Amino acid sequence: MSFLEKLNNQILIADGAMGTLLYSYGTDCCFEELNLSQPEQIQNIHKAYIDAGADVIQTNTYAGNYLKLQRYGLEDSVKEINSAAVRNAKHVAQNNAYVLGTIGGNRGIKPDSISIEELKRSFREQLYCLLLEGVDGLLLETFYDLEELEIILTIARKETKLPIIAQLSHQEPGILQNQTPVNEALKRLEGLGADVIGLNCRLGPHHMLVTLEQIELPKHAFLSAYPNASLPTYTDGKFHYEGDADYFRQSARAFRNEGVRLLGGCCGTTPAHIKAFAAELKNSVPVTEKVVKLKPKKVIVESAVKREYIPLQEVVKERPSVIVELDPPRKLDTTKFFEGAKALKEAGIDSLTLADNSLATVRISNESLGYLVKTELGLRPLIHISCRDRNIIGLQSHLMGLHTLGLNDVLAITGDPARVGDFPGASSVYDVSSFELIQMIKQLNEGLSFSGKDLGQKTAFSIAAAFNPNVRSLEKTVKRLEKKIHLGADYFISQPVFSEEKLIEIYENTKHLHAPIYIGLMPLISSKNAEFLHNEVPGIKIADSIRDQMAKLHDNPLQAAKEGIEITKSLIDAALELFNGIYLITPFLRYELTTELALYARQRASELRGHSYVENIIS
Repeated sequence: MSFLEKLNNQILIADGAMGTLLYSYGTDCCFEELNLSQPEQIQNIHKAYIDAGADVIQTNTYAGNYLKLQRYGLEDSVKEINSAAVRNAKHVAQNNAYVLGTIGGNRGIKPDSISIEELKRSFREQLYCLLLEGVDGLLLETFYDLEELEIILTIARKETKLPIIAQLSHQEPGILQNQTPVNEALKRLEGLGADVIGLNCRLGPHHMLVTLEQIELPKHAFLSAYPNASLPTYTDGKFHYEGDADYFRQSARAFRNEGVRLLGGCCGTTPAHIKAFAAELKNSVPVTEKVVKLKPKKVIVESAVKREYIPLQEVVKERPSVIVELDPPRKLDTTKFFEGAKALKEAGIDSLTLADNSLATVRISNESLGYLVKTELGLRPLIHISCRDRNIIGLQSHLMGLHTLGLNDVLAITGDPARVGDFPGASSVYDVSSFELIQMIKQLNEGLSFSGKDLGQKTAFSIAAAFNPNVRSLEKTVKRLEKKIHLGADYFISQPVFSEEKLIEIYENTKHLHAPIYIGLMPLISSKNAEFLHNEVPGIKIADSIRDQMAKLHDNPLQAAKEGIEITKSLIDAALELFNGIYLITPFLRYELTTELALYARQRASELRGHSYVENIIS
């Protein structure tokens, strides 16, 4: 009897984790390579699951594709590894179990990290290897990205008439990371030709059942579920699972009642877990009707934190606006920092921007100083957020904290790598780039976490994005700006510009954008300063003519600083002819320089446009 014919009449038990067992045996390498070097070990695991009662086993090929094998230098061994995996499984299965060729997802929390063309090429190579070896069906599992699974499934359905099981993974019960309800996503997979649709990984039985309660029985396909044993525990440098097999036995009937016909296990599960499922459900009759428990849609309220300032993107669209960066100190004495912040407030700036350990150099937390600037000086802080130092958990927690403190103005940046800073041995996290960070903040403004969880309240962030115009051609850079706008950026803040020609080039290439731009300007204080910035700081290029001007004054520091001020004033004049936003960067806490420039910019803006600056605080 065929696999699908059996599913039509009874519940089938699938196997559990392969990697968990290999890991528990002390194996810490590419598990898929063991199909070649240690076939007996793989076969023994397959046999253990069949002996435990599994009707279906999967090949040891979850990461057997080009994209994942290249991490181990095995990208040229895709065919050998997948072919051996099928042979190992079929050798053990004989006529006692169906063999599914397993293909795992590649994209995770960063869908754009792998192009669609790369996914297709890698998938096709692995698919053909599995089909040539004569598997009984395909198992597409652990796909967090719905788009990836839909693409893969579409290709697979065109290439074979074999049964296809398509399984998604979700981070929050009932919803995928792109906000698609799981019930809707599974319907889409059924529409693309999947014979079995379901869930695997990430969650244990409890939360997976919570999701299944919201899932309707498919019209033509069957439901599957492969829960994890539990949440992993980390002890003595190793991950392990503590899920009780008897707990699986107790949950088995609940899976049947939700319409599941193919029931197996994922991370942390062992033959003992599968034996528990089999003892309770093997050959049992599946349900054909169920009542779906649709959860009422929660109403997410607007932010309870009152926004005290008009968003900067609105300010700069209406009138000229000056913001100033003043770096948090590297030492614990904040006297000079607050002297500068107070002087800049008196100069009438619209916001004080605070970098997030720029150039990977350790400084006082910009969040703490931003809160003090706001509460003690009544000056709007703009907090830079780098992706370098916090993982995705820390980033979201940090943003929720900023919201709670009423710090609504943020600049999303990827951040300089740790190796350029004080601790070159430190790790750079980069769970996300500035693109995903912008998307995350935008999602928080909708009241949803990055994983899709309802936060019960919307944040009110105004999202700035970085813009580096110091490139040979602005065409690609402008496309990045367009993408950032699409993801939710409200306005841009540029790296410092040091020539009028570059200002004109920026204007001509960005005038079609609806998001305003604050043009970065930074006073030079010496020839040494100019050469360092030009040659060693990423994203900064200084015109040869300006470097020559500063070089002539290398023996006169006072005059060099004055020349730097005059150069910047000239650039302010040129910038205000084209843009409303001026972003002044303070060198080495020399706030007297940016204070003078802020006053000059205000005066010039008033002369050019006839505007007088007014406080833009919402009463």
